[in-house]
Amino acid sequence: MIQEVLKIAVLQSDLVWENPEENRRIFEEKILACDTNTDIIVLPEMFTTGFTMNANAFAESIDGTTFQWMQSLAKSKNVVICGSLITQHAEKYYNTFLWVSPDGKVHSYSKKHLFRLSDEHLTYTAGEESLIIPYKGWNIRPVICYDVRFPVWCRNRVHSTEPYRGEYDLLLVVANWPERRSLAWKTLLAARSIENIAYVAACNRVGEDANKIYHSGDSAIISPLGEKLNEAAHIETTLYAELSLEKLVHIRRTYQFWRDADDFSLNA
Repeated sequence: MIQEVLKIAVLQSDLVWENPEENRRIFEEKILACDTNTDIIVLPEMFTTGFTMNANAFAESIDGTTFQWMQSLAKSKNVVICGSLITQHAEKYYNTFLWVSPDGKVHSYSKKHLFRLSDEHLTYTAGEESLIIPYKGWNIRPVICYDVRFPVWCRNRVHSTEPYRGEYDLLLVVANWPERRSLAWKTLLAARSIENIAYVAACNRVGEDANKIYHSGDSAIISPLGEKLNEAAHIETTLYAELSLEKLVHIRRTYQFWRDADDFSLNA
């Protein structure tokens, strides 16, 4: 059954460095305070620790403490909770996006593009597969921070059976993106929405981390035409927006730029 309107909440927050228990406590308060009719709550990248390379100390199994916490809250709040954290599998570490539904369904995506400037590629293993999440008649694609710089990886293809739908309707971006490159962040988010004719919801952290790197947030919810439906910078806040599937399909019918897109194949 298709739900024509999705209400999304983006939790722009400071993070307590390498303190999962405290971050879970803080986010639990924020999640419980979200509007009751919210469908999806989005948390930042590595929301339990900040963007640390100390994976050995903070990695969890994919069904570990943080997953169980997300699962419990998703059920009690009747909402999807999603964001990324450090996971470990077979002696390898991953920056993993977890999507936890109130019915207990779980989807995961491991970050494909690892941030070379911070040596993320020396600590973590890159994911190999993209992910499309079906939810209430919508198709949702998660990516993590640095991934958004790569338009081929984020490319929206035509839906296999519905020509005026894309492979995804909503691109979710979770990040620890520094203020010093905020112009790139804001430009890339708008570009991804425009070129893919899809909604974008991007959740970035705010505040200074232990490496003295300041994050201005600039989280945003963006229409398929690149318009800001909601945005905020430098403050802890929750951004809300209602996304309309009818409006998205109307835009894709009106502006059929996707018909002229170049065909391509992607090698992992």
